[in-house]
Amino acid sequence: MFDVAIIGFGPTGAVAAGLLGLQGIRTFVCDELTEVYDKPRAIALDHEIMRVFQQLGIAQALEPFMEPFTNSEFYGVDGQLIKCMSTVAPPYPLAFSPSLVFTQPAMEKLLRERVGGMSSVQVELGCKVTGLQQSDDAVTLTVADAQGQTREVSARYLIACDGASSFARKQVGIELQDLGFDEPWLVVDVLVNNKGLAKLPKVSVQYCEPQRPCTYVIGPKNHRRWEIALNPGEDPQAMATPEATWKLLSRWLQPDEATLWRQASYQFHALVAKDWRHKRVFLAGDAAHQQPPFLGQGMCQGIRDAANLCWKLADVLQGRASDALLDSYGTERKGHVTELTSRIKGIGQLVGQRDVQKARERDARLLAECGGQVKPMPRQNVQPALVGGCLDGSGHAAVGTLFPQAWIEQATGPVRMDELLACGWRLLLQTGAEAAFSQAAAHAHPGLNLRVQGLNAPGFQESSGVLEAWFERMGCQAALVRPDHYVYGAFNTAQDLQAALLALRP
Repeated sequence: MFDVAIIGFGPTGAVAAGLLGLQGIRTFVCDELTEVYDKPRAIALDHEIMRVFQQLGIAQALEPFMEPFTNSEFYGVDGQLIKCMSTVAPPYPLAFSPSLVFTQPAMEKLLRERVGGMSSVQVELGCKVTGLQQSDDAVTLTVADAQGQTREVSARYLIACDGASSFARKQVGIELQDLGFDEPWLVVDVLVNNKGLAKLPKVSVQYCEPQRPCTYVIGPKNHRRWEIALNPGEDPQAMATPEATWKLLSRWLQPDEATLWRQASYQFHALVAKDWRHKRVFLAGDAAHQQPPFLGQGMCQGIRDAANLCWKLADVLQGRASDALLDSYGTERKGHVTELTSRIKGIGQLVGQRDVQKARERDARLLAECGGQVKPMPRQNVQPALVGGCLDGSGHAAVGTLFPQAWIEQATGPVRMDELLACGWRLLLQTGAEAAFSQAAAHAHPGLNLRVQGLNAPGFQESSGVLEAWFERMGCQAALVRPDHYVYGAFNTAQDLQAALLALRP
């Protein structure tokens, strides 16, 4: 019997398998496809996801396939700039460029190679799950190979990463909630030659035009993407043909200036699973949620799911926590996904306003709000904090937010903080606070394996200043950080820290 079975070896399933494999969890992962899909679907990721890739050991290998995300400029009815989304200024809070574009097939190949080299992970491709049953202590899958031969695979827990039409979700009877967004769009990926590149915008653009809203994204190297709203009466399949696609692109490009890489019609949805756990089955990725692509968060959300769930599964399976910890997964992730999807939906509705009068009112309102001077707003400001679940209940502003990652000076040069402290439970202490909090830290139960680190302690001199700035901004002396880098609690007294550590005892 395996500890965890995973259905689906896309980005979410592969990250989940990798994170479990790092901890020696016996993991089975399967997928119907034998090869990585050779065309891009996701195009954007952020520094939180790069931090997960850093943990998996593939961040450096990914660098040739990524570039910083340009600003996104929003243009209104009469072609005027009405809004701009950007990235935060250096020093970067997680030691990576906060917003990136990337080439998905190359990233997935690196992920699969990394997972394939893990001794505790068994990968089977070209096989389909045709049955799912649960008992009090296991999940049993019926798995059919390419020749139709079936066998049973059992595991203590199952993560369903099997996409929007998830077999596992349907088998356990979990319904999706509609968050109220349903629009047909055409997504076009293009490889542009030098002649075409010379004509195109130098930043990404949201064309907030009632007659046909459109998004233009600058991908890595010569990869460009358009997301184009379809109008009433247009047949989605017909609009995805090369002939129809080139007509839509004629505003920007001619066929001799680029090569079509992918064109596909989608019904953009905003959906979230009512429940994220049914006994021993957990949903993750598109099986649990779907959102419009206006901030490029679809894949990121799935990887956040994996990062949130896998450290909890490892703690339960290795006896450091009770099964009740796993209930916090759905609480935290459903709340985060629902709130972020609502914010993404708001951006989509801003871009996609079809009523000309209302669109002009939108333009006037946005320009009035900024005093006629559009200022870039970092995309990271859209990210909500986690609420509820495995978090301290103090209500401190830092709780449920991502703790920063600084560059730390070493004899051989600066390294990212996680390379030194790893990714378990960590207690970070403001300079000079070690004496006041060290005794309280001793109340952590041994299974927490708590790493205590003071700022500017010997061997821990930060070069970027992001930790000092964070503690000053948050007004705290101590930060208790979870394995997924979210702040469990922030404290100014040893008594409050001690109480929090006692609450974490299983």
